[in-house]
Amino acid sequence: MDADNERRTRPWLLRPRVLVPMIAALSIAALCGYFLRSPSPVGHWNNAEGEAEFFTAYDQAFESMPEPAETMDVRTSFGVVRVYRFAGTGDASPMLLLPGTASSTPVWADNMPSLLKLGDVYTLDLLGEPGRSIQASPISDAEDEAEWLAEAIAALPEDSVNLIGLSLGGWTAANLAIRHPQHVKTLTLIDPVQTFDGIPVETILRAIPATVPWFPKAGRDAFNSYTAGGIEVEDVPVADMIEAGMHHYSMKKPQPTRITEPELTDLSMPGLAIIAGRSVMHDPETATATARRALGTEAVQVYDDASHALTGEYPDEIAADIGDFITRL
Repeated sequence: MDADNERRTRPWLLRPRVLVPMIAALSIAALCGYFLRSPSPVGHWNNAEGEAEFFTAYDQAFESMPEPAETMDVRTSFGVVRVYRFAGTGDASPMLLLPGTASSTPVWADNMPSLLKLGDVYTLDLLGEPGRSIQASPISDAEDEAEWLAEAIAALPEDSVNLIGLSLGGWTAANLAIRHPQHVKTLTLIDPVQTFDGIPVETILRAIPATVPWFPKAGRDAFNSYTAGGIEVEDVPVADMIEAGMHHYSMKKPQPTRITEPELTDLSMPGLAIIAGRSVMHDPETATATARRALGTEAVQVYDDASHALTGEYPDEIAADIGDFITRL
C-alpha cells in the first residue's frame, strides 16, 4: 500500500478527537431537518434564551480558532453575511470555507492550522442558518442561495476564491459554481450532500427524533449512536453550538435540490471531490462513481475509513490534498 492510500484508510479512531462523532451526528440531523420542515419567510431564533445559549457555545467554540485578521458583515439582497479573514503564511490564492448546516465558522477549528500554511482563509456563516449571519429576505430557491453568496464574494478584495464546501456547504459551493462561475477559481467539495448522490431514506428517517425539538434527548442519543457506531463522547462547545442551533433556530429555507450530473460535468473551473467511505449522507460508492464521471478520476479522493465528519478526522491529510490541488493549477 502506498503512502497516499495508507493515510486515507488509517482508522480515524487513532486520532484523539472524541468530539467528531457527536458533531457529525448533530450536523447530519440538522441537514435532514430540511426534509421535515415547511418553508416560510426567514430564519429566526425562537426565543432570546435559546439565542443566548447558542452564542455562548459559539463564542466558546470560537476560542479554538486563530484570531481573525478581519471580521466583516457584508450586506446582500438577502441579509447580512458574517465573514472572517484569517491571515495565512503560504502563497496560495485565498480560500473560502463553507460549513455544513447549523455548524458555522467554529466547525473549521481543526482545519485552520494546516490550511493557513497554504494561504489566507476566509470563512463565513451560512445565511439562513444558526450563526452570526442575519437573514432579512426569503431564500426561495437554488438561484437565491447562489445570489446571496455571489454578492458576499463580490464584496471581497479578490475577484474569485478557491471555494471549499463541507456537507451542505459543498452543495452551496457547487450551486454557486454552476450559477456564478466567475467567483470560483477552484471548487473543492468535501462529502457534499445532494450533489453526487441523494440522501438515503434511512438517514432521513433516523434523523426525525434528532430534528424535532420536543422529542426526548434519547432520540438524539440513538441517532448519535447510529452515525458514530455506538461511541460515547463528551459535550464540547462545537457540539453544544450545533445542538443549540438545531433546537432554538427555525431555518426557513427550501430543501437543497439535487445537483445533476450534467451540471457537474459542465463546470468551467477545476474541481476536487473528497468522499468519505463511511458517510451516511449518500451511498459512497454511488457518489464516488458520479464524481469520477463528472470531474475525472484524478479529481476524486476517497477516504475509505472516514465518516461524514472527515474534516475533523483527517484535517492534515485533507489540507494536503487541497494544497496539491490549488497550487498545481
